[in-house]
Amino acid sequence: MTYLTRAALTAGFLFAAPALAQTAAPAPQAEAATPAPITDAEVTMFAKAALASDAVSKDATVPAAEKAARMTAAVTATGLETARFNEIAKLAQTDAAVREKVQAEIIAVRDGQQATAPAPTPTASPAPMPSASPTPGQQ
Repeated sequence: MTYLTRAALTAGFLFAAPALAQTAAPAPQAEAATPAPITDAEVTMFAKAALASDAVSKDATVPAAEKAARMTAAVTATGLETARFNEIAKLAQTDAAVREKVQAEIIAVRDGQQATAPAPTPTASPAPMPSASPTPGQQ
């Protein structure tokens, strides 16, 4: 559960500070099974899950004791299991191609969410008034 919290924050970190991610020394990890290849659908679900869990983590109205459960619910609501979310987050930390793909999808999903917000209603501008003085050549 705590890894989910770190992974959600890492997703924000991946989006906000990729240069720092490239200069940080990787922590020693035990050799684990190679995760399954990541599909485009999983990248999209991961991006939605990362944005949703980030929103929960930044929501000051959510009590700290409830944040982890709500972040988990936000991840699973996208159709992605938390274990797979964590695998993708780990892979994005170590694989530049995955990181770039995830970052691009987070931006696309975020911008798509913003695009679905209602646009401000344009104010109608009055029609131009005809000129009172004749133009040269017209009389």
